[in-house]
Amino acid sequence: MSDSAKPARVPRSMAIYARAKELIPGATQLISRRPTRVAMGVSPVYAVRASGSRFWDVDGFEYIDWASGIGAILLGYCDPVVDEAVKQQISHGTMYSVNHELEIELAEELCRSIPCAEMVRYAKCGGEACAIAVRIARGTTGRDKILFCGYHGWHDWYLAANLAQEASLNSHLFPGIEPIGVPQSLSGTALPFAYGDLEGLARLLEENHGETAAIIMEPLRSELPPEGYLAGVAELARKHGVVLIFDEVSSGLRFSTGGVQQYVGVVPDMAVFAKSISNGYPMAAVVGKREVMEPAARMFISSTYWSDTIGLRAALTTLREVRRRNVPAQLWQFGARLKSGLNAVAIEVGANEAKAAVRCVGVDVHPHLEFLIDEPRLRSQIATLYIQEMAKRGCHGFAAFYLNAAQGEADLAQTLDAARETFTVIRDCLAAGNVEQKLECDIQQDAFRRLVR
Repeated sequence: MSDSAKPARVPRSMAIYARAKELIPGATQLISRRPTRVAMGVSPVYAVRASGSRFWDVDGFEYIDWASGIGAILLGYCDPVVDEAVKQQISHGTMYSVNHELEIELAEELCRSIPCAEMVRYAKCGGEACAIAVRIARGTTGRDKILFCGYHGWHDWYLAANLAQEASLNSHLFPGIEPIGVPQSLSGTALPFAYGDLEGLARLLEENHGETAAIIMEPLRSELPPEGYLAGVAELARKHGVVLIFDEVSSGLRFSTGGVQQYVGVVPDMAVFAKSISNGYPMAAVVGKREVMEPAARMFISSTYWSDTIGLRAALTTLREVRRRNVPAQLWQFGARLKSGLNAVAIEVGANEAKAAVRCVGVDVHPHLEFLIDEPRLRSQIATLYIQEMAKRGCHGFAAFYLNAAQGEADLAQTLDAARETFTVIRDCLAAGNVEQKLECDIQQDAFRRLVR
């Protein structure tokens, strides 16, 4: 950032953020919403309303939301069908002293949609649902150890990986995390493995033979797995009598109406869904095969709010709308056009050349940008410059794209125009060697350095 740093572009957001830091440890409830994750002082921090593909911030700016509510929005903000169903449900009550039939209706819908689903338990968020899935796997197998790959939330079972070796989560969550508050007795109970390395996973299973309850992993994010890899993981799990859990919290129903497992043709023993299954309303589900799930009836897994009717109704309506509108097909088609458009713009302005190499890659349903620059600090500066310049042009997000069904032609056209100008800025700054001087904020903190792309 230049010594003569400009005043914040979003002063109202930054003023509210200053208040938050005094009252809320960490200032936000979700790390991905911290302004340090984007272009602090330039990107929006607080919104006032949203509709369709866009939101409006407290400083009066309008944005296309390419983060889609950090993946929680699938149909678009304020989807009229889902919201109307929720409003109608509210008029009948949201919580009772007894149960509601919606619990069974949603479970039936999930079992029709998700290949591995024969029984269902509910939760309110992805991390919580992952913790439930791990509890069930441990209870069903009578074993303690969990092998994991990817990001699976904030709970003790997961952060325990950093008790034995503080770098264990570096490639799965973010570097340098301290497992403060996690009991030392959990050391050695959560063991990471590298995505794509079947031999490494096989060795880890052999080293912990008879002690491993589950393999939990993100099956994919924005890059396809190596040929046969996921089927190989499933075979290893069967060989060792280990429960295979797919964490589909982030991927959700974007790949297909049956999730990633339907798309890749590999059926796990259990799967975890949250975020987009309810289009922004808090709801999560742990689904799985009967022989794995049924023992949970004897386990203490219980909460008053897991079956509130708002989340149930929102999820049931969202699932049906995703199927009715064939949303995954929409996202695949739109994502392909976004990718090809961004790559065409990069070529047009000469930002695809060696000294300013920008390209859009990844599966069409969840593409991301690559800045092909060897020097890590310069690469981080360029990523921040991209976020900064796109924010100025009404495009909020990271160097990746969470798609939703409300995004359309106007969003595509505005984004490609913004990218044309932004890529030009990047090209010119690299040529002049003044990238740091062009930044109006500190370097974006890439908190989630995923192993699974």
